[in-house]
Amino acid sequence: MFGKLPSAALLALSLTAQATQIFSNTGTTSGWDSTNKEHSGTVQQVTNVVYQGPTALKMTQIYDSSYTGRYHSEVVKNNVYKRGDTGFYGFAFRLQENWQFSPAQSYNIAQFIADFSDTGCDDYMPSSMVWLVGDQLYTRVKQGSICSQKTVTFPSLATISAGVWHKVEIQATWKSDGTGQYKLWLDGNKLLDKREIATTIDDDRAFQFRVGLYANGWHDDKGMKGTQGTRSVWYDEIAAGTVFADADPDQW
Repeated sequence: MFGKLPSAALLALSLTAQATQIFSNTGTTSGWDSTNKEHSGTVQQVTNVVYQGPTALKMTQIYDSSYTGRYHSEVVKNNVYKRGDTGFYGFAFRLQENWQFSPAQSYNIAQFIADFSDTGCDDYMPSSMVWLVGDQLYTRVKQGSICSQKTVTFPSLATISAGVWHKVEIQATWKSDGTGQYKLWLDGNKLLDKREIATTIDDDRAFQFRVGLYANGWHDDKGMKGTQGTRSVWYDEIAAGTVFADADPDQW
């Protein structure tokens, strides 16, 4: 017959029982709901550059001055959050060693997005995104409604280095009424902790989680800044769940 467990042990057991990993991917092209490759972009499973394990994903985009469309090279997981959910989301990423940090141009590396083309106000709209401007890491939340959107940006959270692996974890309580939370960690350091804010718009449809290189600055700025027209980012250990460990590339 067992005696009573200490309260700390009971708490640990309770948290373990409640933990649910929504999905995980160890740097493979399989296991995703879709892959989004535009123009000359590629999504490759590779073995020569990895965070851990045998494989990683290499996302590449190539600038074309005659092309006016967008530049996505992403993998897509559907139904990752709806308004009212709380989740943790994580991934490891690595910029190519000679990445040129153009100070005034944006390169997105992860996003939550849903199709709003039925509303007449937008098509695919991202809520939160994670991106680089120069060597600085940015993120954001989207508030309001699809027809009256407000973007709240959190700029210059940390300096990103080329040629080394970084890991990102996000915790979000997805609320539109000002009761949400949005937190971000880089390499184990908490950079952002926003509470009692709206973190998504007032709509209950499911959002996707996408990781990959989206060279949005090339499209939005109607041209490339700097001289590096081929860009690659590697990704590994991508996951989401209900506790931090579910999403931390070093724990699950």
